[in-house]
Amino acid sequence: MPKRIAIVEDEAGIAENYRDALQRLGFEASIYGSRLQAEAAFEQALPDLAIIDIGLGDEVEGGFDLCRNLRARAPELPIVFLTARDSELDVISGLRLGADDYLSKNISQAQMLARITALFRRVDALSEPTRKGDVITRGKLTINQQTMTTEWQEQAVSLTVTEFWIVYALAQHPGHVKNRQQLMDAANAVLDDNTITSHIKRIRKKFLAVDDGFDRIETAYGMGYRWVAD
Repeated sequence: MPKRIAIVEDEAGIAENYRDALQRLGFEASIYGSRLQAEAAFEQALPDLAIIDIGLGDEVEGGFDLCRNLRARAPELPIVFLTARDSELDVISGLRLGADDYLSKNISQAQMLARITALFRRVDALSEPTRKGDVITRGKLTINQQTMTTEWQEQAVSLTVTEFWIVYALAQHPGHVKNRQQLMDAANAVLDDNTITSHIKRIRKKFLAVDDGFDRIETAYGMGYRWVAD
């Protein structure tokens, strides 16, 4: 069954180009021209991945609002911003709301499709049979690759797909520094330094919401990040 992708974009020509490119790769793609139209459709059935522009019609930040609402309903659903707004503030805002990736409309169509395909590979990996090493326990941390669940002190920590793979990579080898490129490889994503930093900040915030004393992700300045063993 083909993966279902929702394209939330108010410029019909652009949306149709995205749809046609995705359909050529075998995806099922639907277009929604406004936040309200998309939310009404998502009430009926969620897509397998959502591509969202920030400005939607008269709503300057309609895409941000849609992402916030969608993430609250579906913590693990892959969400990608594809927008002309590429300021650092907008990128950080999008990632803080829980987007897995943030792409500029200047990106080539081939790169966009590669990023989307990579996101689906990461999601599909979770449906593989449980193997030795799929479940990692590090003191108060339990992380399960198959079910994509993370617990700290036996309390669930809701991570996006990208956040999950970053934590999994760090927790595999406590004390070992993972540089930004290694974390990108682990997440199977193409991210810049600022994006990795934003993901790490969001991950820490989620663990701190469960335990205000959480301090296991340590910055190795100029090098990367490490998971600190108990």
